[in-house]
Amino acid sequence: MLRRFFAVYFILVTMAFAQSASLRLVNRVELPPVIDGNSAAFWADGVMHLFHSTGVPHISSGPDQFQLGNTRKVSFDSVEHSPVWFEAVWKDDDGTLFLFYHHEPEKRCGDDNLTAPKIGAAISLDNGATVQDLGIVLESGDSLDCDAKNGFFSGGHGDVSVILDKDRRYFYFFFTNYGGPVSSQGVATARMAFEDRFNPSGKVFKFHLGRFNQPGIGGKVSPIFPAVRSWQSSDTDSHWGPAVHYNTHLDKYVILLNRSCCNPGWPQAGIDITFNSDLSDPFSWRPPRRLLNNSDIIRYPGYYPQVLGLEPGQSDHLAGQTARLYLMGISDWKINFSDEDPEPEPDLACPNPDVPCPTSASTVVKN
Repeated sequence: MLRRFFAVYFILVTMAFAQSASLRLVNRVELPPVIDGNSAAFWADGVMHLFHSTGVPHISSGPDQFQLGNTRKVSFDSVEHSPVWFEAVWKDDDGTLFLFYHHEPEKRCGDDNLTAPKIGAAISLDNGATVQDLGIVLESGDSLDCDAKNGFFSGGHGDVSVILDKDRRYFYFFFTNYGGPVSSQGVATARMAFEDRFNPSGKVFKFHLGRFNQPGIGGKVSPIFPAVRSWQSSDTDSHWGPAVHYNTHLDKYVILLNRSCCNPGWPQAGIDITFNSDLSDPFSWRPPRRLLNNSDIIRYPGYYPQVLGLEPGQSDHLAGQTARLYLMGISDWKINFSDEDPEPEPDLACPNPDVPCPTSASTVVKN
């Protein structure tokens, strides 16, 4: 998993069909450390809880995202699947938590520290204090490439985000495929029937050639956002690390994406955004468009974009017209979603004295 520091200015992005997202600088909020991936949020008894990790999972809680504390380590019962990052959570009606995690097996290529991530499922009956492993549900069937030049992964499936559809029929997984032929690399999707949530082993199916019919363990994928250049090359060009939420204002699903390009060391090229009305139709995701350019985020943590909804009960997978945008647990922005082309807004005074002010009110990109 990755860390890097960047800076951002006020940016505006307008999508096809008048879907849009605009950013406004506001006072900084920092989630409890350490943030190294998607941070999964849920509510219980009027309290917000947030999972965060850098291989050793922790959970923080508070009355809202602005007052999180009481940070404590999560007790995970699996040594086999540690280190672990809990990157998605869904709370059942009876209070059961279903968690989905990114796991990085150690030393898959000897002593060069390359790993090949896998994606698993877990369950908690005590609001995340203790978590029981349900096993790996998504794993690549491709051979490892121990000559990979990206510096971290020799292949594998990882950096996952999961959401239950509005009809409560399927959990949809969005993840990055880092190995195999370049035609299969990039951001892919899979799904699991809602009724299989207590017994997910063998019940997750990858999307391939127009159908959700490939087994989660070892099956093939057809990426919905394909890599331009392989993750095995030193100049990878690919989206990765999706963060999905359902937006009640748009009545659409939204994914924020990292994009790495085009030099060694996994450099961040920017943050992209895409919309879709129907998770069962992966072809209906709009082509991702730039939300934040690399030149706009030079001095901020530039990885792991996600939103947190502002209303009680909202989270990283549920938000309304206005939410907070975070990069690696730091938010200097409100993000506003609209189904109309918004007008550029006036410059604001910089809330952070350590960051230079925007040089212009907005940048607009239209399809």
